Amino acid sequence: MKNVLVKEIKLDGKDWQKCLDNAFKKKNKEVKIDGFRKGSAPKDIFIKKFGIESLFMDAVDEAVQIAYQKVLQETKVTPVCEPKLDVKSVTEKEVVFEFTIISAPEVTLGEYKNLKIKKETAKVTKEEIASEIEALRTKYAEIKVKDEKAKVENGDTAVIDFKGLVDGKELEGGNGENYPLEIGSHTFIPGFEEGLIGLKVGDEKELHLTFPENYTEELKNKDVVFTVKINEIKTRVLPDLNDDFYADLGYDDVKTKEELEAKIKESIKARKEADIEDQYIENCLSKASENMKVEINPEIIDDEVHRMIHQFEDQLKMQGLTIEQYAEFTGMTHEKLHEQMEPEAIKRIKYRYLLEKVAEVEKIKISDAEAKKQAKEMAENYGISEEELMKAYGSLEVIKYDMKMRNAINIVKGE
Repeated sequence: MKNVLVKEIKLDGKDWQKCLDNAFKKKNKEVKIDGFRKGSAPKDIFIKKFGIESLFMDAVDEAVQIAYQKVLQETKVTPVCEPKLDVKSVTEKEVVFEFTIISAPEVTLGEYKNLKIKKETAKVTKEEIASEIEALRTKYAEIKVKDEKAKVENGDTAVIDFKGLVDGKELEGGNGENYPLEIGSHTFIPGFEEGLIGLKVGDEKELHLTFPENYTEELKNKDVVFTVKINEIKTRVLPDLNDDFYADLGYDDVKTKEELEAKIKESIKARKEADIEDQYIENCLSKASENMKVEINPEIIDDEVHRMIHQFEDQLKMQGLTIEQYAEFTGMTHEKLHEQMEPEAIKRIKYRYLLEKVAEVEKIKISDAEAKKQAKEMAENYGISEEELMKAYGSLEVIKYDMKMRNAINIVKGE
């Protein structure tokens, strides 16, 4: 491939001798030679005892960095992933490396402006508004204990004692005391919750049920008898649509049901418009990347997948998990995870090269002043200082790159 450079480079003379000397100083501190304090043996005595070859590994580790910088300076190539390294030979006089360096592939744009992709319009139905309001009322509902004469109804929470028997033997894990069971939640097997409807506090009942087909192997299709006692019945009391409820929602400007509906409609519409915009951008980038020509090296794909896996590891850490624990829970091997992430990695790479090429062709430039203004606005929006924002981004160049990519997206969108 045109973007693969194989370069052999030799390090000899003073450069290589300096690496050997540094390796000797390091090794000499780790060994004890008779007649000398630790770390004080002369180099010729050390070499006579251990051989010059004992310095090669540490010397090569240092030399490879020097050689790599020389390659970059000589070739003026910008690598896009980790280079492949081959140590061709190592002697007392020289070391020879072979670097395989991959730069950005050549991108040929196809049509990226007039993509003729339809953008949906956000529509909000009365049913969606009513459902959202009902969800909010449920969220702010008050739980009250029902009168002792009241009966269990669907939606209530029955506080129960229960015991299960299978084949006349106590069911393991099938007992509980003062267990709060929401009727209609389908927490228990079919028939259990339905069988409690109509009971009052103090009532006891035997439920003759059968475990479903999709249950555990040892219990599926088996008959079970549950003895249940009702200790308490709680119900959820939904708040009325009044000033107190509007205040709880943080809507100081809402005074009527109609105003609440208008507010909820606005909120739902904003969410839908954001989702539609994201999908529209995705559709545009997908179409434009299909129209372009680019040959992506397997090494570039692997590099992107590894980056994604590291990001996934960070997400797991935030949940208190390691990737090893995740693999144990899910049976997902590193190879399977790599394979699973590869299509997304290829898509990300294509979108990146597409937008970089669009930015180049359209001559998109971002000045330091524009980037600093953007950084200031972002810091204000996030409620942090500009110093904290710059620390998170790393440099002004990263902000300039992000701005350039957003401008390129707008061009692909047709804006």
